[in-house]
Amino acid sequence: MGCIDGNERKPGNGKMASDLDYASLIGSVQIARDTIVAGPLDRLSATLDRDDPGFRDGDPIPPLAHWLFSLPSDRQSKLDTDGHAERGDFLPSAPDLPRRMWAGSRIAFSGPIRVGMNVERKSEIVSVEPKQGANGSLLFVTVRHEISEKGGPVLLTDEHDIVYRGAGGTTGGRKGEVRDPGSWRRSLVPDERLLFRYSALTFNAHRIHYDKDYVTGVEGYPGLVVHGPLVATLMLDLLRRQAPDAEVVSYAFRARAPLFAGSELHLNGEPLPKDNAVELWTCDADGHVAMTARAVLAADATGGRT
Repeated sequence: MGCIDGNERKPGNGKMASDLDYASLIGSVQIARDTIVAGPLDRLSATLDRDDPGFRDGDPIPPLAHWLFSLPSDRQSKLDTDGHAERGDFLPSAPDLPRRMWAGSRIAFSGPIRVGMNVERKSEIVSVEPKQGANGSLLFVTVRHEISEKGGPVLLTDEHDIVYRGAGGTTGGRKGEVRDPGSWRRSLVPDERLLFRYSALTFNAHRIHYDKDYVTGVEGYPGLVVHGPLVATLMLDLLRRQAPDAEVVSYAFRARAPLFAGSELHLNGEPLPKDNAVELWTCDADGHVAMTARAVLAADATGGRT
């Protein structure tokens, strides 16, 4: 369904990224192409437990469904022990920081991506920043993805923040602030079936989402980790359920603590009195905030049922 071209600009001198100063990676570009088809969109609706009609040619895709397309197609032999593709071709390898997580995104929806379009995604590394955290060294990488129809303007921009960390010091026990429920709310228990389906939809082999022995015994988490993009999608799905006519212009989210399969999570939303915006957040079973987000709408469509 999708194809990924080789990097248009790889790190110089033929070295792996780990052999270079991180600043030399800024500006590296990767191009991926795909055709938007209905099947993954229908399966996403089923995974989100929505009663949507089937998608047809010309229909706009729902917000965040771009994550189902232009997927990596790394050979099985090129996967690392954690299930991620081996680093060092496009993203930094950072051998001393083997754990990699999706920390957040800032997404601008400039125009509709429609079923039947042939699209191109240009991915560019825009920043690489080493930092020191409470549990050791960290590396923050930001990749800007731009999606356009072939020969057309950019329809979507997604600035994706990735954090690398060391093998120790898991954040599984960290707790965020406790926050009261919003006027929009929905609770659910993400189970192994939900995580499996989302991994399949996004061709994600990261073992923390399906291999309980690995995630508890090697990475030190108490259970299977719910995908950050899945939580972000569930929050935006809450908005779609409450304000089905709303057009999302931009969406930004930030992961603050992991969530785990088998434990109840609470999705919350609060329409803001100005800026046509909705504040969204997800809490764990004890009410601690695990992810926050803000959606800006094209018109005053924040009204809805509670």
